[in-house]
Amino acid sequence: MTDLEYQNQAESVLKAIEKACDRLNDESDVDIDNQRTGGMITLTFSNRSQIIINLQKPLQEIWMAARAGGFHYKFNGEQWTDTKDASEFFANLSRYASEQAGQPLVFAASV
Repeated sequence: MTDLEYQNQAESVLKAIEKACDRLNDESDVDIDNQRTGGMITLTFSNRSQIIINLQKPLQEIWMAARAGGFHYKFNGEQWTDTKDASEFFANLSRYASEQAGQPLVFAASV
């Protein structure tokens, strides 16, 4: 994958996260504060826990830090998958965000 292809794919992930946070805040009583700084988004939940999603351009990866741990994702041509167990990024983000928010939350590539 070229650097431009990586940047386009990774940017679409960040935009989908931002849109999902807006949707979740509008449609439920969850309170997710999402702050973006360049290639990093910090999701802060009402209990003050955080999930941080960060682009790692030199490695062409997306990194996620949550209470459950730290995870690295690579694009496989179709989706972003964990470099250790091949689980999908948005499925994991949904699971970890749900755990930290204390209610079911769904994040997806296309919101």
